[in-house]
Amino acid sequence: MKFASTRLVARDIKAVVGFYEKVTGKKADWLAPVFAEIVTPAATIAVGSTETVALFKEGSAEPAANRTAIIEFEVTDVEAEFARLKDQVEVVLEPKMLPWGHCAAQFRDPEGTLVSLYTPVTDAAKQRLGSR
Repeated sequence: MKFASTRLVARDIKAVVGFYEKVTGKKADWLAPVFAEIVTPAATIAVGSTETVALFKEGSAEPAANRTAIIEFEVTDVEAEFARLKDQVEVVLEPKMLPWGHCAAQFRDPEGTLVSLYTPVTDAAKQRLGSR
């Protein structure tokens, strides 16, 4: 099995796609007016408008309701990425060292999903992530 993507359901798809384009520095591929993907080397962020929910099961997903998942991006320099983004997005956490060896900063996307940028700092974290 291959983990392929995380899909977000968005009330304002243009704002959400624009946020992730800003964070990743990559342009979205709009496959339909109601669906876009941003492909990264490790996985894809897919964003569908609320209209796409009815294609699966009406009411099975709802925009701006996430309070459990964190979308994470590994970056080379979390401090530099934080400096680049801090005035353009809602900051939740300034860069901070975490107990598992990452320095991380967190933001919220336009519909409230928590987004973390992190850099492995300790040797153990670098080794753990280097094997993936």
